Amino acid sequence: MEEAHSGPAGSSESERMCIDYTAYLGALCRKRWRFIDALYGVMPIFGMVTKSPVVAGSAGKDKLLELAMQVLSTQASDETNLSRLITLARQQGVTELDIRLPYALSGEQLQAIGQACRDHELALSQHAECLTVRSATSTAPSGLLC
Repeated sequence: MEEAHSGPAGSSESERMCIDYTAYLGALCRKRWRFIDALYGVMPIFGMVTKSPVVAGSAGKDKLLELAMQVLSTQASDETNLSRLITLARQQGVTELDIRLPYALSGEQLQAIGQACRDHELALSQHAECLTVRSATSTAPSGLLC
């Protein structure tokens, strides 16, 4: 399953990534759950407190994928899952994120995600079924990775 692709970030301290949210949901449906996974699904804060140092390259991408599988849930709303995914990406040093979605989000859904991620000072924009998340302070224009 190849859901994330690192892309050029413009600096060595940042990372840009593209994630296929639909692939995550599909993987969650096939996942064999352990007790700890159920805890993460009910109380994702257990999985979100892993503030490990940023790891460059594919190791960082793999870490994000692993953590996302712990905190995303098919029982949660897309807004909740996307907020969790964005928070994890920020914790792992991803400064720009393109998320491929199964459908275009409504204005209310975008507002809910923005509100849930308000501590990260993000700019959310949507182009068809791709949600772009970047730092609100970023001035560099970015094209879609997805």
